[in-house]
Amino acid sequence: MPHPVTPLDAVDRALLGALQQDGRATVGELAERVHLSPSPCWRRVRQLEDSGIISGYHAHLDRHHVGLGVLGFVQIGLYNHTAEITAAFEREVQALPQVLACHNLSGRYDYQLEVVAPDLEFFAEFVRTSIRSLPGVREISTSFSLKEVKRTVALPV
Repeated sequence: MPHPVTPLDAVDRALLGALQQDGRATVGELAERVHLSPSPCWRRVRQLEDSGIISGYHAHLDRHHVGLGVLGFVQIGLYNHTAEITAAFEREVQALPQVLACHNLSGRYDYQLEVVAPDLEFFAEFVRTSIRSLPGVREISTSFSLKEVKRTVALPV
C-alpha cells in the first residue's frame, strides 16, 4: 500500500539533505546549516521522525573492511505465485543476514537479491544451500559486481 506523500518545504529538504550527509550532526550544527535557531530545528527534525520520513539513523560500513569482498545479485523465479509461497519466501529471505536487499520484480524473474559474501566459495555454497532451499524457488541466475560505480542510500530530496 503506498505511503501518503508528506509535503516538504525548503527547510525540511535542507534538513534531510544535511542529515543524509552527516547523521551524527548535532542540532546546533543542523540549525546553522539550515539557518534556524536550535529549538525550531529540533522540532522540525522530530516532526520528520514522527512522520516516518526519517526512519532511523545508521552507521554505513565498508563491506571490504569487514571481510565481505564479494557482492552478487541473485535473480529468482518461483514455480508458484500463491500468497502462501510468496509470503513464506519473503519471510525466509528477510532472515538471511547475507541478503542486503530483496526486490519483487516485473519481467522474467520474480525476485532479485543483493548478497554479500567473504569469497566466491562462500557465495556459491550460500546459493546452493540457503537460496535453493527457499520456498517456491524454481530458477536461479547469479551475477557479480565487477566494480561498484555508485552506492548511496541518500535520496534526492
